[in-house]
Amino acid sequence: MLDRVAIWISAACVVHCLASAVFVAALSVFGGLFLSPIVHEVGLVIAMLLGMVALGRGVIRHQYVMPFAVGSFGLGIMAGALMLPHDGSETLATIIGVSILALGHDLNFRAQHWLHWAR
Repeated sequence: MLDRVAIWISAACVVHCLASAVFVAALSVFGGLFLSPIVHEVGLVIAMLLGMVALGRGVIRHQYVMPFAVGSFGLGIMAGALMLPHDGSETLATIIGVSILALGHDLNFRAQHWLHWAR
């Protein structure tokens, strides 16, 4: 029994060592990419497209505009965050904007399920 446990611990050690090496190598390769402004801009465009489709479709389906308004406000804060300096304020504004956008999507989800339940 102890031999099996020891074998599994040894295997876990090998996996940990390999995964750590791969993770550190990936950070060095992709670290500059993640800090590039284009990543933030492309991410914002994707968020806006998904928001327009999901939240816009919700307004058409359940005729409740509040989720769209809340989500749009969050997207606006995210867009404004791109103009802030990289001193932590950009990160804070982005997190606030993403949280408000998520609230809009949650309201949209609830409105669609409420509409289904009310029928």
